[in-house]
Amino acid sequence: MLPRDVLATLKLEHDVLWIKAAYPWQRDDALAVLEGERPYGYFTRSRGCSKTVDLSAVTLSFLLAADGRFRAYWLASDAEQAALAIDTITGFVQRTPALRDHVQVLARRVIVPESGAQLEILPADAAGAWGLTPHLVVADELANWPATTGARRLWEAASSAVAKRSDARLCVLTTPSSPDHWSFKVLQAARASSLWRVSERVGPSPWMSEDRLAEQKARLPPSVYEQLFEGRWVRSEGSFLEPSEVDAAFILDGPANLPADMPDVHGPWVAALDLGVVKDRTVVSIGHVEGEVVVLDRMEVWSPSPDHPVDLGEVEAFILSAHREFRFRRLLADPWQSLDMCQRLRAQGLEVAEYTFTVASKQRLAATLLSSLRAGNLALYEAEGLREELLALRLVQGSAGQWSFDHKSSGHDDMAVSLSLMAVGLLEEFSGPPAGFVVPRSGISRRAYSSSEFG
Repeated sequence: MLPRDVLATLKLEHDVLWIKAAYPWQRDDALAVLEGERPYGYFTRSRGCSKTVDLSAVTLSFLLAADGRFRAYWLASDAEQAALAIDTITGFVQRTPALRDHVQVLARRVIVPESGAQLEILPADAAGAWGLTPHLVVADELANWPATTGARRLWEAASSAVAKRSDARLCVLTTPSSPDHWSFKVLQAARASSLWRVSERVGPSPWMSEDRLAEQKARLPPSVYEQLFEGRWVRSEGSFLEPSEVDAAFILDGPANLPADMPDVHGPWVAALDLGVVKDRTVVSIGHVEGEVVVLDRMEVWSPSPDHPVDLGEVEAFILSAHREFRFRRLLADPWQSLDMCQRLRAQGLEVAEYTFTVASKQRLAATLLSSLRAGNLALYEAEGLREELLALRLVQGSAGQWSFDHKSSGHDDMAVSLSLMAVGLLEEFSGPPAGFVVPRSGISRRAYSSSEFG
């Protein structure tokens, strides 16, 4: 049996054969890996273009058609991607009755007992890849691997090992990222080599709906959207926010001033603390959500000087005072510098939720801020320096494709972080206030507003 014969039996969901559902370019890529004249392949596709599914189908086809001892290695960007590969292979086995008694799927290994053929799945941080003698190496999402020494060494060990066998094959299938990522140099070398087949598919997945693409385009930075959904190698740089979108958010005349006779219940407010002591500023933001609109009600900033760090006692006193005024339901804070303060605030009866800053959580903050602004769902007042800070934010992208915002070397992003953290807490934790809810804003140049003003 040839690998292409196995490929013709594999089933997708709803009892549909992969070979029948696949587009011509999917079949061409699969057959090029299975039996093409060129032993190495570098394929790029946009997000949603069936990369993991197609790699799974090809790899299973090799395993089941192999005679005798066959060793394949699947290189994944991380443990999560490795688990996705196993899940996808398991799905093919379970949906294809002829395979169920012939394939054994373990946590990180797939075995065909009759022939002894095996697939081992290695995340990019795995060790011990030197010494392999593979028949097949597949690299999943290479352009989104981390720029770590471990990840590079895994690639170098596995990709160089295919030279040990004259019949070994190598396949890279990835969504493009930045041309600064080391995988782009691999692509450039592949383009110039007669041993490599290079196929770079540009454009969105043909089965992705226009409304879903529009939603992604609305909430992603343009360069990130081009990488993920247009399948282009694009360097992420420039301003994070559009000036017109920032300006459109400043529709409030001032901070909220709540009357003393507000009902003595927890209101629809959430507070967020971004704590700095010596170099960075400390910012507390308090707001609520009306419908889909995140409303900033109060922002307080403490700036340190070389001789006078931020007085944490003053910050803590403000939070307690603001809690008595707004009765916010939760305070979100990064526990790294504020752990002691959070413990004291909890002892005073406040609900404090810890929001640890990681690469993923920073992207979550950035995505929330960007999408809220673009949708017109952010209502701000002229807190001193807030507009200027938002306009000065820069888009940054990590080597593994993650993106967020940052400040210039001489600037700050503390107000933006606190604002974004407040928005995340509001949009993901709580529903909005009752219909007709109005927060008063007193003062000569301040006006009250209601949810009806935001459509």
